[in-house]
Amino acid sequence: MLVIRRRQGEALLLGPDIELSVLEITPSRVTIGVSAPREIVVLRREVAETREANKAASHLPNQGVLGEWAARLRNPRQHFPSDPPPPAR
Repeated sequence: MLVIRRRQGEALLLGPDIELSVLEITPSRVTIGVSAPREIVVLRREVAETREANKAASHLPNQGVLGEWAARLRNPRQHFPSDPPPPAR
């Protein structure tokens, strides 16, 4: 890991297109600004980890009523065994 010290108002370049700027320093936090092209995704680590966990959980088999309701939300036109029979014509 490369460790670089920066003061408020100073910046760090990552390649030619990404700039990290130290906007504010307080005793309990550092505020960083990120300038990057739109095609580069910038996420806080905890958001990325939550996304990965949610993605992994979405591939687990659904069970019971909750699984059926989750499937209904994904595909509202699909018919399920617990659906009432269609009305007679």
